[in-house]
Amino acid sequence: MMKHDFDTVIDRMKSSSVKWDGAEGLFGAKDLLPLWVADMDFKVPEAVAEAVAKKAGHGIFGYTTRDDSYYESIIRWMKTRHNWTVEREWICHSPGVVTALSLAVQAYTEPGDKVIVQPPVYYPFMSTTENNGREVVFNPLKESDGRYSMDFDDLKSKLDKSVKLLMLCNPQNPGGTVWKKQELETLGDICLEHGIVVISDEIHSDLVFEQGSHVPFASISDRFAANSITCTAPSKTFNLAGLQTSNIIIPDAGLREKFEAETNRNAIGMPNSFGPVATEAAYTEGEEWLADVLDYVQGNLQFITKYFAEHVPALKVLPLDATYLAWIDCRELAMTPEELETFFLSEAHVALNQGKVFGPGGEGFVRMNLACSRSIVEKAAEQIRSAVNSR
Repeated sequence: MMKHDFDTVIDRMKSSSVKWDGAEGLFGAKDLLPLWVADMDFKVPEAVAEAVAKKAGHGIFGYTTRDDSYYESIIRWMKTRHNWTVEREWICHSPGVVTALSLAVQAYTEPGDKVIVQPPVYYPFMSTTENNGREVVFNPLKESDGRYSMDFDDLKSKLDKSVKLLMLCNPQNPGGTVWKKQELETLGDICLEHGIVVISDEIHSDLVFEQGSHVPFASISDRFAANSITCTAPSKTFNLAGLQTSNIIIPDAGLREKFEAETNRNAIGMPNSFGPVATEAAYTEGEEWLADVLDYVQGNLQFITKYFAEHVPALKVLPLDATYLAWIDCRELAMTPEELETFFLSEAHVALNQGKVFGPGGEGFVRMNLACSRSIVEKAAEQIRSAVNSR
């Protein structure tokens, strides 16, 4: 039985929420249901709130370090959750995974080098590459029956000596596919053969619906571990994005030294006062809360899938292995990406992530955040149904 209440709608307006307060300025429309950026409308686990309150009650927020219990909580979580043995010295700090992606580009490539990304994929993969003066090379995913797969023949055809880095989204965002071990092995072997470092973004790894199905890329072999960095964080898992704490796991000393050099060069190596205590509390006492969140999100997914199938058959929700982000195929509406965006904002009054921003293959799709109360999902579904039927 679920012990946590996620049905109660918590008013996030006027709380400096990017998702809620920032929607009008970003999308240029009022009265939007914001189901876009990937944060939850759920309160964090009680143990996390208590840990942060205790820290606040101390009243001093000076320069902050990370103590033994912080590292131990991460190591224990990775072992029990993902069967991956992580050493303390492998764990590096970053304010966020996107920051880590940018640092990795700086650390392991030179201006003009090429970075492989596999669209449709989390759009900062492209922006962090381009903003650092590197070239994005697309290795598009293939979609069949709602599941994405990697196109290894296409990947091999695009490799040359200027390709230095491959960004892997594991699990995949926005498609929600959990990569199988064999797929990761094939990818890893290709990258090793061609001297390409793998940056594995595993921020959604705790949000898998089948426990144990996520395979950390670096856990597969010592060779893969030595040729990769793994980006992890409690932010998506426990709704802690505002606390700016991520853990970048780098087993190889050489790769780790280069990454930390960029961290120091950018002067971002120190955590804030609240991130470490919240992370430790989440990884130590948050597992029951997370289990309830996953059950609740699956309920939202089942609702929206059934609702669209019955009332808006032109919209098809792809099967989801992981994340709380539904990936919805809207191509039967026969709209351009610009028309689709206008339709959802001006006619349905729902703010979603438009598929076009995720790169080639994302056109005609939208991404919907399901980490909210069921009543909000129901309201969004009805508004979309009404808008489609009014056309």
